[in-house]
Amino acid sequence: MGQSIVVNQAEFDQAVLQPSFDQPVIVDFFATWCGPCQLLKPMLETLSQEYDFTLAKIDIDQNPGLAKAFGVEGVPDVRIVTQGQVQEGFVGVLPEPQLRELLNGLGLRSALEDDLAALELAQANGDLAEVLPALATLLTRYPNNGQILLKAAQVYLAQGDDALAAQYLELIDPSDRTTADQADGLRGLVTLRQTLTDLGDADLDIAFGQAGQAALRGDFALALEGFLGVVECDRTYRSDAGRKAMLTVFKLLGDSDPLTLTYRKRLMQALY
Repeated sequence: MGQSIVVNQAEFDQAVLQPSFDQPVIVDFFATWCGPCQLLKPMLETLSQEYDFTLAKIDIDQNPGLAKAFGVEGVPDVRIVTQGQVQEGFVGVLPEPQLRELLNGLGLRSALEDDLAALELAQANGDLAEVLPALATLLTRYPNNGQILLKAAQVYLAQGDDALAAQYLELIDPSDRTTADQADGLRGLVTLRQTLTDLGDADLDIAFGQAGQAALRGDFALALEGFLGVVECDRTYRSDAGRKAMLTVFKLLGDSDPLTLTYRKRLMQALY
């Protein structure tokens, strides 16, 4: 696991230059009065734990000699140190996806992404004996990570434990747009499962039930086709249940998913 440290001029050689011969060190030149610095800092601190690198934070007002030596003119100014050499990084605030690209380009691997991949492989193999311990480890290491909380909700939803799934969904930060929509989609699946228990034996009930079961087991193409058929047959069925179920699946898949793009267009055609 990486670390985040505050470094002054006297410590620079020992804390930054020497360790850089073993792995890259990210130097964040900042100022306490700098608004963008306060935005970048928590992102870098979180990533340092995930990617196992040292983040060295240097206050330019406390260390004007270092700032002058490296030509720091504006903050935040991030430098990359490898093999004892301080190299240009970027000035300002980068969005998290670009920060990840930068770290990947330095040969650093995300322990979180590796752990998630292992968990998804165990899920694909249907190996519950591996899934639950792997999930527990991830929740311990990253207790506030939206991706992990989503994964926990998905795992317990697949097992039929809607109550526990809902608990994890409630922990997800609603302002985190990368996970909030999927969380809403999973809540929709919880509601959908409850709806399926109340269906009769009418043709539309059967069609909706089959589409709902497909959605719950992750066969979203079959689910969307089935829900669309319900909409095309009767828009008013169970207070617009077919359309609402499709919107739930769209949230799970994301706006850019090919299935979302295809079936959103077909839904609009069916409605108008």
